Amino acid sequence: MLSAAQVEFVGMAGATLTTLCWLPQAVKVLRDKDTRALSLPANLAFTLGVALWLVYGIALGNWPLIGSETVTLALMLPILAMKLRYG
Repeated sequence: MLSAAQVEFVGMAGATLTTLCWLPQAVKVLRDKDTRALSLPANLAFTLGVALWLVYGIALGNWPLIGSETVTLALMLPILAMKLRYG
């Protein structure tokens, strides 16, 4: 069985990796202004899901969830904006 500290570490590691994985995509989209390969429905659904997870984290007062979803949302919103602007 995992200790509470180990569970927290696993959660933080997972949140960090799944949040930071969007950084290269955001940089590429902002630099190249090319979003043709991105699916608008998938990015809309993902961004909405992230926003809902953020609301959930706020409701629970879960700071790791709030932090990771805030950063993910900050990375996804420019990607989504560029997709809407450039197609």
